[in-house]
Amino acid sequence: MSDISPLIKRSLVDQALEQLRQRIREGVWAVGQRLPTEPELVAELGISRNTVREAMRVLAFSGLIEIRQGDGSYVRATVDPLDTVKVLSRCSLDQARETRHILEVEAIGLAALRRTDDDLLGLRQALAASGEHYHGDLEHYIACDLVFHRRLVDAAHNPALSELYGYFSSVIGAQLRQTLNIAPRHQHVFDLHVDILDAVEQQDPQRAKSLCRQLINEP
Repeated sequence: MSDISPLIKRSLVDQALEQLRQRIREGVWAVGQRLPTEPELVAELGISRNTVREAMRVLAFSGLIEIRQGDGSYVRATVDPLDTVKVLSRCSLDQARETRHILEVEAIGLAALRRTDDDLLGLRQALAASGEHYHGDLEHYIACDLVFHRRLVDAAHNPALSELYGYFSSVIGAQLRQTLNIAPRHQHVFDLHVDILDAVEQQDPQRAKSLCRQLINEP
């Protein structure tokens, strides 16, 4: 009996999660709105208080709701970030390239127009760290390279772009593991990063975007 109970409990929690997510998706509860209390949800969903409580914890962990102690639970978003991550994890190499063209190229064009001296300092530091590892351990290089690219996007000073790119960076990391898993690595690929930074520093958005396209299209 003890081996079966956790499976039944998890199934009930999953059912509760789906019902709660559906209400949020359909706008029954709008962003910023206070959700019904636990007793009200128990009555509405026909499940136990413990099941409701566990489902609410999962929703809070995923970022859909915010639980305020002593005040209640409030809707934070209508799209579950965990669902977004799942979709991104199934992204193909070609789909990743297409998305980078749409998101990263335009962001770097804006970065060339909006970058500050502090942005440039952070970008130079990130590129220097990246350069030290380009011909070394692949995972170490990818970690450094993602910092450089995120700082490029952040230099656009558009929080929405930065947030979207943060979700997408795991896909870029997977793409790099495929394209850079060679020895020796082609130096011209890293040199494109240097040229992109130069274009951003010179505030030349068209050149920065063109170089970014070349980098993304590297086999």
